[in-house]
Parts: sequence; structure tokens; C-alpha cells
Amino acid sequence: MTSTRQRRRIRLAAALAMVFCASAARASSLDSGDAGWVLTSAALVLLMTIPGLSLFYGGLVRSVNVLSVLMQCFAITCIVTVLWVVVGYSLAFGEGGPLIGDFSRVLFIGVDGDALIGTVPEPGFAIFQLTFAIITPALIVGGFAERMRFSAAVLFAALWSMLVYVPIAHWVWGGGWLDELGLMDAAGGTVVHVAAGAAALVAAVVIGPRHGFPDSIERPHNMTLTVAGAGLLWVGWFGFNGGSALAANGDAAMALTVTHIAAATAALSWMLLEWARYGKPSALGAVTGMVAGLGTITPASAFVSPAAALLIGAVAGTVCFLATNLMNLKLRIDDSLDVFPVHAVGGGLGTILTAVFAGSALGILGGTEDIRILGQLRVQAIGVLAVAVYTTAVTYLILRLTNRLVGNRVSEDDEIQGLDLVSHDESGYAL
Repeated sequence: MTSTRQRRRIRLAAALAMVFCASAARASSLDSGDAGWVLTSAALVLLMTIPGLSLFYGGLVRSVNVLSVLMQCFAITCIVTVLWVVVGYSLAFGEGGPLIGDFSRVLFIGVDGDALIGTVPEPGFAIFQLTFAIITPALIVGGFAERMRFSAAVLFAALWSMLVYVPIAHWVWGGGWLDELGLMDAAGGTVVHVAAGAAALVAAVVIGPRHGFPDSIERPHNMTLTVAGAGLLWVGWFGFNGGSALAANGDAAMALTVTHIAAATAALSWMLLEWARYGKPSALGAVTGMVAGLGTITPASAFVSPAAALLIGAVAGTVCFLATNLMNLKLRIDDSLDVFPVHAVGGGLGTILTAVFAGSALGILGGTEDIRILGQLRVQAIGVLAVAVYTTAVTYLILRLTNRLVGNRVSEDDEIQGLDLVSHDESGYAL
């Protein structure tokens, strides 16, 4: 029996081959159900950034910085879109070599309604992948929130998208060396979460903590915004993971199912741990646990069973809760909105656990994959380590460059006043 992994690899390999062969592409058969699902998923993933992540992050900062966070996410969406059309998509999904693609799809040349990726029109596939490219640098905003110049933030996002996200996307999804090695990453455990989390940690260390950290940092100013944003993230994640099947089929249905289960279980785990340690569960803990579960199930979503999703969610909520407390209380690194302990730890954990629970030998706790667990664990670990090391090194160099060009950090007086007025001459609550 052909495994889920084999079906997905065959489908994607054939699709990428079709992209660069017009006659083959036009000979392929359009499936309106598959196309409709991928187009819907693209809209869902964009919803995760605007307004989902924007509101989630915006509620967590001081009231004088809420608009700055919304603006950073909005600007990143626009900048990455332009770069993706000009050259990013071609470099990420062009044939190229093991490290980077080629220039055959620059300015979306040949990306028209007749070209198909499998059974989906290539423009839909390209925009679906664009939404992943958008949310990844937007996640990093949480690592430097409330203290980075707007000019530095947008310049950083542009450089990071091209120098970090695009190569890694090619490594894992575009036929690059990690794809050839056999890395199992259904929807971005490494490409999105490990990369964004590692970059946020580097940004937090290089730029330095907020004024008064950790003793006088204010609590989130509007948890209503944060919970609303979290709800949009949860719903949008169905497109994030389910849409990565590139078809409206059983693989997409199972990905959506395990995604929901892991999110709910992780949120419950985080709440119970917080309740036991601090005496009360918080809304912040619940939604943070949910995001941890979503990030952790992402790489495994195409490969594991619902029973495994329960365990993955429980482990995600527990491990990410402990990692967050370690960062804040012990290491005292001001990763403002906990991007590293939630996304990098969660994404890395999920990538490793994919090898544990994807195998068919585990019965109800296993998936349908014919793999050797120890061998696959080695591949998964290589993927996590390679992405983390590359991202860390290049992110550091980009931050050094942006600091030299425009200066990364606002002054202490500007930070105290708030970035809404300083950067935009507006207020998020000018009623």
C-alpha cells in the first residue's frame, strides 16, 4: 500500500516537474475540488497574518505600541508579496539545485491559468505558498516588539525573506537537499516555525531587552484582541496544514483533524500546568498553549493519527510551557512575545516527534508510513539543526547590516513614549 508520505512526494515531484514543462502541465487534469480547497486555504493562511497574528500580537504589547505591531505585520505582507512575485517564488520552487532554485519563474513568467501544479492551477499554488512566506517573518515581530525602528523592521523582513526563508523553503519543499534526504515536514515545522523562532531569539539578543525588563514590563494591554487573534489563527491553521495536501482528499481531512486535536490538547495542558503552579489558569496561557500545539503538529499533520495528535498536543503544551518559563525566569532573554519557546521549540519538537508517530508499526498511535524510526529520527534532527544554524547565522548578519544602515533600535525616550506616535504619528486608540 502506498503511504501518505509516498503519495505526497509523488504528487509534489510530478507537480514541480510539470511547472517547467508547458506541454506536460497542460496535459494534466484540473480538479475543481482540489483547486477550490487550495484557493480557500490560501485565504485562510493570509487570514492568519492579517488580522489573526496582528491582533494576537497587538493585544500583548502596551497600548502605545499596538498600532506599530499591526503596521509591521501589514507592511511585511506587502513587501513579501512583491518580492515573491519578482523572484522569491522562482528561487524557492524553481528546479535549480540542492540549495536554491532558478530564475525561470521571475515575475511569475508562465504562471497562468493553464499551468497546473498537480491538479491545481499554478497561480493558486504560488499564492498559497506566498501566504507561508508572509507569516514566517511576521512571526519574528514578536521577538523585537516595542523597540525596533519601523524602517529597520521592514528592511530586515525583506532581507530575511530572500536570504533565509526562500532558501530553506527550497531545501525542504522545492526539491532541495533536505527534501532529497527525506525530511518529513508536512507544512512548515522547520521552514516556518524553527526558522522564525530562531530568528526571533537572535533578534531579541542582538537588539537587547525592553526598557525595564524583566522587573517593570507591563502586562498585555488588551487580552480581548489577543484571544480574538488566537481564534483566527486556530481557524486559519486548518488551511495552513490541510491545504498543504494540495488536494481535497483524505490527507487534507486527516491533517485538519489532527491539527484541531493537538491545538485543543496543548491548550488544556498549558492551562493545567499554569493552574497547578500559579493557582489560576489564564487566557494568555490558554491561547499560548493552543499556538504551541498548532506549531508542534504542523510538521506531523500529514503523517500521524488522531491518537498520536492527542499525545503530541499534550507534550507540546508541557514542553513549551517549561521552555517559556525558562526563557523568562532563568535566562531572562526578552523574546517579547515568546516566539522562540513556542515556535522554535514547538516546531523542532514536532519535527522530531513526526519520526516517532508516523510509522505504521505503532498501531493506533502510529501513522501509515513505512519508515525506520531511528533512521528517520536522524534525518529529522539534521533538518532541525541545519535550519536552526543557518537561520541563526544569517539573521545575525542581517541585523548587523540593518543596524549599520538605519539603526535597529529606537531611543529610550521613544520607547517609553511608544512606537505608535514615534513611528507613525498615530494612536491605536485615538477615539
